[in-house]
Amino acid sequence: MEVEDNVNFGVDYSSISKTNEITVKIILLGDSAVGKSKLIERFLMDDYKPHQLSTYALTLFRYKTQVQEKSVSVDFWDTAGQERFESLHPSYYHQANCAVLIFDSVRKVTYKNLKKWYDELRQYRPEIPCLCAANKIDENFDATQKNFAFPTKNRLPFYYVSASDGTNVVKV
Repeated sequence: MEVEDNVNFGVDYSSISKTNEITVKIILLGDSAVGKSKLIERFLMDDYKPHQLSTYALTLFRYKTQVQEKSVSVDFWDTAGQERFESLHPSYYHQANCAVLIFDSVRKVTYKNLKKWYDELRQYRPEIPCLCAANKIDENFDATQKNFAFPTKNRLPFYYVSASDGTNVVKV
C-alpha cells in the first residue's frame, strides 16, 4: 500500500490515465467531528490518534492498490463538516465516483443531519453509489442494537464502524 498526500486537483476522474491507471474519487460527508478523518487514518495507516484538530475545508489522501491486475488510485476527499464551508461543496462533488455518509452514533444531531448531506449529494451527483456508516460504536456499543431508518429508507448499505478500534473500517 502506498499513501500519498498532495493529491493533484487537476485529476480527471472520468478517464483512464496515460499509464493505464484508473483513478477514483471517494468523498466523505457528514457533520464536523463525526470521525471522517479518523476513519481514513485508520484505513490508510492502521493507526488512531485520539485528538485532532478539525479538518479545514478539505484534506486529500491517495491510496494506491491493484484490482484485477490493474493499478487503481483512490483519492479520498475528506471534507470539513462545518457549515461555514458550504460554499465549497460543489467542488467536492465534482466527478465523485462514490460517497460515504458518516454520522456519530452517540450524537443524535449528526444522524438527523444525514438527510441534508444526502440531499446535497444527490443534487450534484444523483447516480453515484453511496453508503452510510455509524461511527464511534466503541463509545456506546448499544448503538449497534438500534435500527436506523435513514439508510434503509434510502436503500443505502449500512455499517457500524469504529475508527478508534478499527471495527468494520476495511469493510467500508
